[in-house]
Amino acid sequence: MAWSFLEQSGELGPPDASANVLLDAIEAQLRTGERRPLMLANRAIDAYRKDAARSRVQAGPEVSLG
Repeated sequence: MAWSFLEQSGELGPPDASANVLLDAIEAQLRTGERRPLMLANRAIDAYRKDAARSRVQAGPEVSLG
């Protein structure tokens, strides 16, 4: 669900990195006992968005030439 949502919204980045973030978030939740699919997906999306924002901050500001 998380992958499809991010793909349809245009937020999905490189497949390998995106899959790692989403799967890590879902795996962490499963270890704590969470099993509800919608909750797993929503929290994975939140984790993905936080990771993407963190990556943008580390990359620095974009420069517009024109």
